[in-house]
Amino acid sequence: MKNNLVAFVVGLIFAIGLGISGMTQPQKVVGFLDVFGDWDPTLVFVMGGAVVVHFFTYRLITKRSSPLFAKEWKIPTKTELTPSLIAGAFLFGVGWGLGGYCPGPALTSIPSLDIAPLLFVGFMLLGMFIFKKVDQILKIKK
Repeated sequence: MKNNLVAFVVGLIFAIGLGISGMTQPQKVVGFLDVFGDWDPTLVFVMGGAVVVHFFTYRLITKRSSPLFAKEWKIPTKTELTPSLIAGAFLFGVGWGLGGYCPGPALTSIPSLDIAPLLFVGFMLLGMFIFKKVDQILKIKK
């Protein structure tokens, strides 16, 4: 129960930050990605702030022997670039550029009941479902 409450509070803070920063506004995101057109550089400060906070807090927090709400650290160890990682990053970037949403801001925008984030999240879930089925088929054939 305690982990769920912590996850909720952290998610709520994240959602509020996305709203305040403008990440839930597709036109602001597309403007940021349009470096050869009408570029809007304001999201550089959002990303820069996130990188600075992560840089220092990661080093501080991982000095502990374990996390506050878990028995052990679960830090990814894989470092190689695989074709599936590159393809997934490419598709993520194309989807972000075309739609102006990535998953976090899209989910945060659902309460607005605007059709765009609802469609984005719906198709995102469909894509996840298709990936799971295709991945299962490919694993069976191996």
